[in-house]
Amino acid sequence: MFARPELDAACTLVHRSMPPTPQYTWPLLSQRVGCDVVVKHENHTPTGAFKIRGALTFMDWLTRTHPDVTGIITATRGNHGQGQALAATRAGLRAVVYVPRGNSVEKNAAMRAFGAEVVEHGDDFDTAREEATRVAQAEGLYQVPSFHRELVRGVATYGFELFTAHPDLDTVYVPIGCGSGICGVLAARDALGSKAKVVAVVSENAPTAMLSARAGRLVETETAATFADGIAVRVPVQAALDIYGPGAERFVTVSDAEVAAAIRVYFSDTHNAAEGAGAAPLAALMQERDRMAGRKVGVILCGGNIDTDRFAQVLAGQTSAP
Repeated sequence: MFARPELDAACTLVHRSMPPTPQYTWPLLSQRVGCDVVVKHENHTPTGAFKIRGALTFMDWLTRTHPDVTGIITATRGNHGQGQALAATRAGLRAVVYVPRGNSVEKNAAMRAFGAEVVEHGDDFDTAREEATRVAQAEGLYQVPSFHRELVRGVATYGFELFTAHPDLDTVYVPIGCGSGICGVLAARDALGSKAKVVAVVSENAPTAMLSARAGRLVETETAATFADGIAVRVPVQAALDIYGPGAERFVTVSDAEVAAAIRVYFSDTHNAAEGAGAAPLAALMQERDRMAGRKVGVILCGGNIDTDRFAQVLAGQTSAP
């Protein structure tokens, strides 16, 4: 998808605004799952999630290629919106972000703090996205999609950092919603010539990416009811499917209960907060513990933006309803 120089340039751009995030091996975590586990800490970015990387490269591209744009609009469950708000307002642009009703209170507050005008609409991400499309046309705002080549080029920088630091990884578990994260990891792997297998992780309640990959065509689901909101997508993206469909070694589905257990493990073994999507890769690895025994495995902790009340409930042993 990208030649090595394109990713080198993306790293240079991203690292002007944030340092590379760490990739740590935590002994307690490795002992628990019976393999050498490397955690890529995308919860340590300026927005607490990996999406800021793509926002930085996308906004650089947008302001160079569309100099007359005065504002952007997008839809999100929170992390994409935070990144776009930060990058857009830094570039002097208006940022309008649509979220579904009942979205994370703390993610909404963070987006507003980064300068976004946050509007609640509909019952899920895809309904909010459809409304953002309508408003973009009505108000002359540039609609930032959830998947775009420039978003992926920026997101790929975390994979680039991970594979550069650990070229001997056997397998990497990556969560998948619309697909920019896993496509970025695949792009970085291929650009660096790594032999690592990439495993796509979806919620059992939001399996659109897995169903689409298996069918070889877009397969929508009626709902995406999981508290792992970063992967709560019911309408897949063709451009992403074209990459992760053939690129992912396999798919693993995880339940909300398994995700909640992984959130607790992250906190007990590493003292890091993980949101649902951020814990999903570890949940998949814990499910496949026997299969991965003795190997060197990467897990992407893609974000730590979990609401305080939800985090307290999960740590208390509850798996909250979405």
